[in-house]
Order: sequence, then C-alpha cells, then structure tokens
Amino acid sequence: MKSLVKSALMLLLLLALAGTGCRKTPVAATEVTAIAVPSVTLNPEDALWDEAPEFTAALLLQDVVDPRMMKVSTPQVLVRALTNGSDINFRIQWTDSRVDDMPGPGAAVDACAVQLPRTIGANPPAPQMGEAQRPVDVTFWRADWQAWVNGRGDSIRDLYPNAAVDHYPFLAPSLKQGSAEQTGMATRFAPAYALGNRRNGPRESAVEDMESEGPGTLKPNPEGRSKGNGIRSKDGWIVVLQRRLPAGLAPRMRTQVAFAVWEGSGGEAGARKMRTGWIPLLRK
Repeated sequence: MKSLVKSALMLLLLLALAGTGCRKTPVAATEVTAIAVPSVTLNPEDALWDEAPEFTAALLLQDVVDPRMMKVSTPQVLVRALTNGSDINFRIQWTDSRVDDMPGPGAAVDACAVQLPRTIGANPPAPQMGEAQRPVDVTFWRADWQAWVNGRGDSIRDLYPNAAVDHYPFLAPSLKQGSAEQTGMATRFAPAYALGNRRNGPRESAVEDMESEGPGTLKPNPEGRSKGNGIRSKDGWIVVLQRRLPAGLAPRMRTQVAFAVWEGSGGEAGARKMRTGWIPLLRK
C-alpha cells in the first residue's frame, strides 16, 4: 500500500514539473496593437488600458538633421493603444525625474508626440517627418500646455510667485484694462501675441495637430481635432493622445506609427529629441 501511495505521489510530482516546464514565458510585443473598445478614454489611469498589450519602444538619437541630438536621454517609452472605430488613443509612458513645465527665455519643456503616415501602404514615407508629397500627421503634447489646461494662470504672479515687482506694464494700475493704451502696451511688450503666436499662454487643449512633408516643413494642421491629457507618475510622465483613426485602417489591418520625447531639463526642443523609427501598428 505504501508503495502505491509513493508511486502516486511521484507521478503527481512529475506531472507538476512537466507542467512548469511547458509554461510559456510571456513574449514581448513586436508591434503596437490597438484593441477595439466601445469608447476610448483620456484618463491615463483608467483600468481600460489593462486590456491593451504594452509595447516597449526603444528611442533613438535624432542624428539625421540639424540641430542633432547626440546624447542619449530618454531610453524608451511604453505604449498601449485603444480604438473605438473612429478614434485611436495612445498611452505613452516614460521616465523623467524632473518636471519641466515652465515657459521662459531659453527654457525647454517636457513633451511627446505621435506620428502616423497620412496614407496607409506597404512603403511608408521616411520616419523623420515624412517626405515631399508624402505627408505625415503629428499630434504634439507639451507639459506647459497641460499645466495651463489644469488651471495654472499666465500672469507674472502665477509664473514667478516669489518675484518682487516694482512695475510691470500689464499690471500697471494707470492703464485701464481693454483701453487703447493698455492694448498698445501689450502689443509693444508682447510681440508674439500681437503677431498671433499662440504657442504660449493660456490654452484650452494640451495638444496641437501638425503635419509635415520632411524636416523643416512642420506646420499646424487646421483639420486636426486631437485631444490629450498628461499626468505625473511616481517617476515620470503618462500621456494619452487621441486622434482620428487613420483613413482606411480596417480591423486586422496594419500601418505604421512613430513616437518622440523631449526632455526639457536637457534643453531638448525642436529637432533635438529622442525618437523611434516606424513601428508596425495593428488595428485588432
């Protein structure tokens, strides 16, 4: 009887070991997969993101065009994607120990972007901002824009709470708000505003839609309607970018996607950035 019990125990042990040996190790994702959901979310912490596989995208130096980025800063981003059939949302997460969300002369801010070819095909344009007659669409997020959307003001008191001000044209009590004198002073001391440059100052959105046909051709895309929302994690940023699903991208079809990150504390701005090449994007 004892020998039968011993044999049964040995058999169970062998089966357990065999099961352990056959257990598959999770395979790293080889493409960004947009999971179909009834509705997408702008909340980076929504449990819905757990439904989407996480893709680790290695970032590359932007060493193609001037001004080049020749020193590695952010090594990678973690990406998840969701689609409701009309929009596609990307959740981009990366490590950055310092918050850079304050504008100013010579200051750079934390930022990220997602880029897609405008036309789906087996031969996409160059990943470095597209090519002539072969445009790419870009959704761009900045940390300072997010701060304004979250409620930070744009006055000198908001931006520099510890500053001592003897006189500041916009706050001069002798100038009535909205008067011709005050408007003239604002034009004189804020030429960017006077020329219609809205890259700085209060905003309703933390993102901007852009289009490009090669390095040096980036410009606003008036037809864009992207949205975005970013939050701080314990060690960096988590940003959700929502844009239109690429035209013609049916279920089980693929296109390409690329990502970029700017680290403000490293003076990264414009072409100085960490970026990916094209990554396959599958609509599930």
